[in-house]
Amino acid sequence: MSTTKTITLALTGASGMPYGIRLLELLLAGGNCVYLLYSQAAQIVAHQEMQLVLPSRAKEAEELFRHRFNAAEGQLRVFGREEWFAPVASGSNPADAMVVCPCTMGTLAAIAAGLSQKLIERAADVMLKESRKLILVPRETPFSAIHLENMLKLARSGAVILPANPGFYHHPASVQDVVDFIVARILDHLGVAHALMPRWGTENQPRIVP
Repeated sequence: MSTTKTITLALTGASGMPYGIRLLELLLAGGNCVYLLYSQAAQIVAHQEMQLVLPSRAKEAEELFRHRFNAAEGQLRVFGREEWFAPVASGSNPADAMVVCPCTMGTLAAIAAGLSQKLIERAADVMLKESRKLILVPRETPFSAIHLENMLKLARSGAVILPANPGFYHHPASVQDVVDFIVARILDHLGVAHALMPRWGTENQPRIVP
């Protein structure tokens, strides 16, 4: 289904950090190169939801995740919030795709408005202007009219809006199964092969009886 890719993954301060960390794990397991960015609020949420300490220094974060997920040397690169010489900051060296997961409404609004005060927003702006795939995974409820208008604006600009709204037709037996439902959909949109769950209409798909 896919060859290895270079994916920018941004973690922001919305609830739903297990989605982003699981996505990171599977991208690395698939041999892809990952450029990882995360906000200060993401550090707070990671500790709150997963007891995970995201280091403030990029090299420390690279070592943490390289050992945690057994990644190859150089497969993961972590960049600071204002590291403007990072490859993701320029359209001359864009990644194949970018995912913001989880995505706060503030980050989504900044991207929709074309603001690039931090590297995450700039990297997303690069994806849009270079017509590369940008996937935003908002985890908020309910959505206000402002949120919806920003999402519509981004969708019309070419972004994929993929809310963290899991289905239950696969009969999840654990929180991990619920997380994997969303991560599977993200990987599908990235064109990255996976076997996280049965596909609809396959032989091992649970039959739904009305």
